[in-house]
Amino acid sequence: MTYQLATITTAEGPRAAMILDGQAIDISKATGRRADETMLGLFEDYDASLARLDALAASKPAGVALSEVHLLSPIPVPPAIYCAGSNYADHAREMAAANGREPPKDPHDLGQRSWHFIKASRCAVGPGAVIPMPAHSKKLDWEAELGVVIGRPARNVSEDKALDYVGGYLIGNDLSARDLSRRAGMPDTSSFKNDWMAHKSFDGACPLGPWITLARDVPDPHNLKMVLDVNGVVKQDSNTGQMIFDIREQIADLSARMTLLPGDIILTGTPAGVGNGRGEYLNSGDVVTIRIERLGEIVNSFA
Repeated sequence: MTYQLATITTAEGPRAAMILDGQAIDISKATGRRADETMLGLFEDYDASLARLDALAASKPAGVALSEVHLLSPIPVPPAIYCAGSNYADHAREMAAANGREPPKDPHDLGQRSWHFIKASRCAVGPGAVIPMPAHSKKLDWEAELGVVIGRPARNVSEDKALDYVGGYLIGNDLSARDLSRRAGMPDTSSFKNDWMAHKSFDGACPLGPWITLARDVPDPHNLKMVLDVNGVVKQDSNTGQMIFDIREQIADLSARMTLLPGDIILTGTPAGVGNGRGEYLNSGDVVTIRIERLGEIVNSFA
């Protein structure tokens, strides 16, 4: 039985829901378990929850038409959002050219491992959210990304076992205020020149959704078509198979440094076609749509 997991707005507040046959089912009301009210509650014991959800889906409970519910970020405030930097070769070349640098070499050849930064969890928003243009920025950029949702605590995980710790996948947009990334008045050689907080963690900086597609329903996460358009004009058109460091490597690298927790999200990088490479940026009134094969689509507008 195929279903997805979402968070919806209800009279009782945000609630975890099962998306099944075009309907949204309030999971906690259907199971009678208070812990099932939230996505993080479900992910606390992913295996037990999955068995319970499978049984619920098989019972074909009544729900509300999906068209009548408001979807939030599947995990409204994730424990952590880790973002892979420069993880598509074409995007790495694009950004190097935009910043006047030499084209980068394959980091594998240099003995390097994947590199991540953190977005503030509270900047997550859902599909349909209207995102305010960040103050003082004139260069707001888009980045379509495959998001990985951790399903089980992961520490010192090997690459060959890494996908066993994935609960599901979603679509993400790593919005970036390019002109806030470097602090004015600081020398270019200063260790304090970069400002990742202003660049990546303003309000609404991380659209996520539309729901979590279970890992078992994505046979090969490294072969998914991904497309982003702005006002109907395609800007990014690629495939997740173009990652430099794949999902296995990223989970292994992150879990070697810290314990990954259920509900943590890893945004796995973006391909070429971001606005900064061509001098195009988002404006108030623009609409961004991201589609990833098997995962659906998210649409967000800007004001």
